Amino acid sequence: MLYHLLFPLADRLALLNVFRYITFRAAGAILTALLLSLLLGPRFIRMLRRLSVGQSILDVAPETHRQKAGTPTMGGLLILFAVTVATLLWARLDNPYVWLVLGVTLAFGAIGLADDYLKVRRSHNRGLSARAKFFFSALVAIGAGMVLLGLPEEFAFEASVALPFFKRAIFNLGLLYIPFLVVVLFGSSSAVNLTDGLDGLAIGATLIAAATYAIFTYIAGNSVVAAYLQVPYIRGVGEVTIFCGALVGASMGFLWFNSHPAEMIMGDVGSLALGGAIGMVAVLAKQEILLVLVGGLFVLEALSVIVQVASFKLRGKRVLRMAPLHHHFELAGWSEPKIIVRFWILAIVFALVSLSTLKLR
Repeated sequence: MLYHLLFPLADRLALLNVFRYITFRAAGAILTALLLSLLLGPRFIRMLRRLSVGQSILDVAPETHRQKAGTPTMGGLLILFAVTVATLLWARLDNPYVWLVLGVTLAFGAIGLADDYLKVRRSHNRGLSARAKFFFSALVAIGAGMVLLGLPEEFAFEASVALPFFKRAIFNLGLLYIPFLVVVLFGSSSAVNLTDGLDGLAIGATLIAAATYAIFTYIAGNSVVAAYLQVPYIRGVGEVTIFCGALVGASMGFLWFNSHPAEMIMGDVGSLALGGAIGMVAVLAKQEILLVLVGGLFVLEALSVIVQVASFKLRGKRVLRMAPLHHHFELAGWSEPKIIVRFWILAIVFALVSLSTLKLR
């Protein structure tokens, strides 16, 4: 919005020329989302407490989690508000990629909101069924795929996938591209959802992933840099950097209240939305495969659940003390803050390795 209002006046006031730069507007989005989160956070927490929107704890959860019962949940609504306002203020609103990533994020947020609402209403940690979550997630992914492949020629988007570590390894998936999107978006949202089990763990890892993808989207949208680094150039996708910036700022602001001991929890409205957002950004930057590295921590958490369930069903034995992975270390005697910080360090390492693929080709 600010771009459309102020940049046309740059010929009268040279200072307004800064609005043409994505880096400047991304910084503005970070600060805007951060300030909105910090300013509105206390009021939002009070509102959630007044509405008695408290977290329910699973019967099988570690004993240390009992004290978290009743902590205000659905804090992801604050994240979504900050991200949406900051993006609309600083991004170019004539860019379809901006609207698409915002739409996907809010759609996954709506799925999470329905799940959280059912949990609060039933006073139990059971919301939407796994089947229902997959069904609605698939609908969102299919819709996003149809919009992507139907964009006008100016923003033509190919149904292809690029492999990291290889210069020209690009494969056109054709009709398989939309099912591929379903897997990416559902997998990403589910992985973040599974990671959201300790105070600040998921939002900290999301901050790191969003910052990493801000770099990838900026590169993919810059023809000169993309050609130099030999990555796919997608015209217009650089504007998604603004969205990533908003996500970074909102994550920092939410972490202020979600750090241990948490004053509020994001709930599924936050975790599913953030996972969907990261997955969609990966798709737009043509770095879907690299999501396994960028979101390496999320992948480990998801894999720990898959391995645990498969092992118990096939052998009748558990591999871990408890899944997801962070609960295993809790039961091993690690304190919650220690697990969180060490997992953040792991997320940073994954991010650095993923960025190294830009040169290791």
